[in-house]
Amino acid sequence: MTVTTKTHVLPCIILFLFLSQPCFAQSPMNNVMGRSKQILNGKWQVITDWYNRGSADSYNDSSLNKNAFKEFRFDALTLNVPGDWNSQLPELKYYEGSVWYRKVVNFHKRGSKKAFLYFGGANYQADVYLNGKKIGGHEGGFTPFQFEVTSTIKEGNNDLIVRVNNQRRVDGIPAMAFDWWNYGGITRDVYLVQTTETYIDDYFIQLEKNSMNRIIGWVKLKGANRAGFVTVSIPELKTNRQFEVDENGQALIDIKGNFKLWSPERPKLYRVNIFSATDTIKDEIGFRSIQVKGTQIVLNGKPVFLKGISFHEEIPQRQGRAVDDADAKQLLTWAKELGCNFVRLAHYPQNEHTVRMAEAMGLMMWEEIPVWQGIAFNDNIILDKAKNMLSEMVERDKNRCGIIIWSLSNETEPSPDRNKVLTQMAAICRNLDSTRLVSSAFDHFNQEGNKITIDDELSKSLDVLAANKYMGWYAGWPSKPGEVLWESKFNKPLIMSEFGGEAVSGQHGPVDDKSVWGEEYQEQLYKDNIVMFNKIPFLAGVCPWIMADFRTPFRMNLKYQQGWNRKGLLSEKGEKKKAWYIIKDFYSTR
Repeated sequence: MTVTTKTHVLPCIILFLFLSQPCFAQSPMNNVMGRSKQILNGKWQVITDWYNRGSADSYNDSSLNKNAFKEFRFDALTLNVPGDWNSQLPELKYYEGSVWYRKVVNFHKRGSKKAFLYFGGANYQADVYLNGKKIGGHEGGFTPFQFEVTSTIKEGNNDLIVRVNNQRRVDGIPAMAFDWWNYGGITRDVYLVQTTETYIDDYFIQLEKNSMNRIIGWVKLKGANRAGFVTVSIPELKTNRQFEVDENGQALIDIKGNFKLWSPERPKLYRVNIFSATDTIKDEIGFRSIQVKGTQIVLNGKPVFLKGISFHEEIPQRQGRAVDDADAKQLLTWAKELGCNFVRLAHYPQNEHTVRMAEAMGLMMWEEIPVWQGIAFNDNIILDKAKNMLSEMVERDKNRCGIIIWSLSNETEPSPDRNKVLTQMAAICRNLDSTRLVSSAFDHFNQEGNKITIDDELSKSLDVLAANKYMGWYAGWPSKPGEVLWESKFNKPLIMSEFGGEAVSGQHGPVDDKSVWGEEYQEQLYKDNIVMFNKIPFLAGVCPWIMADFRTPFRMNLKYQQGWNRKGLLSEKGEKKKAWYIIKDFYSTR
């Protein structure tokens, strides 16, 4: 069966298979930034596929044959990679669909090497073709993926084509409705990585749980000749230890040392070198202990109060995705100026530039996967995707000591299916990494009068409880803020993971009238919440929602929102609202 136009025949059966067949990328190697690589960022040629009519054959480039004719052809239109298409072309501001990207990759093989294409992230579904051959695909907009291309890539110029589709899906994560902008595109770095035939694929080098002087970890090799030893060196500590590789290519690491522990006040990172017979990897790694004791979060043996802020991976002034070190620095500098020692990377794993820079700046982190509100917990297909995203998040960032909390979900409605699934995911998370805390943000509570009780059964499977509660905004105060009582059925610490209200920067009005969206109401709302917080004996941290106004088609109040969520302490132009100073003063006293 075919669909015929005047000048082009499109095989529908190929198109159907292309759009519907699942294919999967390989698990990406650890620390791609520390490897021999060719950066493929920059201008990529693009074609917007408005009606999803294209196939790989449709877009197989014909530019080398000047006499060839195709309706679908890469020509003058380009987009920046990394970057989203919504902010680069006005006609794509709200676009949800497919865009085809093309890059000519000049490759020179260096000795007996393997070659890999590594993508830091592409939202949401990516299908990758090299020299006319499909090499794989990946689903999920916020985690890395790679393909080995040793047998496909050739010396000289290679034709790399990537189809990216950001259409919201019932079976996607997040699903059809989510409260942030659906930026599409190749939004993170792209690398061509070369390794030795047998190479260091992965490693985990962190302090043993509840220890402050012992590393229990591992190094894993891939390739044909994995026998032998690996060496882990920490030059500053004069540590140089050799460990035997087993038949599975894995060496178990056990190192004791007098470490200077990482903390927000002293974010100490050590140069760590890993050697095998054929490969070398270098990383900057910090060591710290994070625990829960009763209702306290304990860092390096001492209770710590998390002075936090949430932010999206967005530069509001540019109205686009944050993509590089400069963008990360802007967001994290705001957090430090506010007085934070903690950031919530909402609501998805953010760029590795942001994670590494936050760690170097002394910011503890909460990182989560986008299991957001209306997820069908009785659908095994969706659950497999969620578990895969969780694994990809942990695998990428497990050596970043600044991350202290893995979060499983945000604002999911309690149910037997949800509790069962998230309990399983908590176990998976701890199996992947037992050294950090596990949490999930709730927005369902038992409220009677002025008493709010945390009784969600999922709490049994979590280390830290987290509450999203917009007192005074979506619902009125049941009594004076100082008379609101929080209780918990669980002897665990609580983070107030979201609170606040909306205000338009420069808009003014009475402190008791939220209908005018004035800064004064938002300011008073923050004062009232702080009064309430001071009455919660098991409170271990607060994290206002949100650092800066952010774009979302959910928010369409034409007078005040205009496509922006206005809960930011900063405006979309970076202007400080009155509530900014309330939180800054609160943090200065904690």
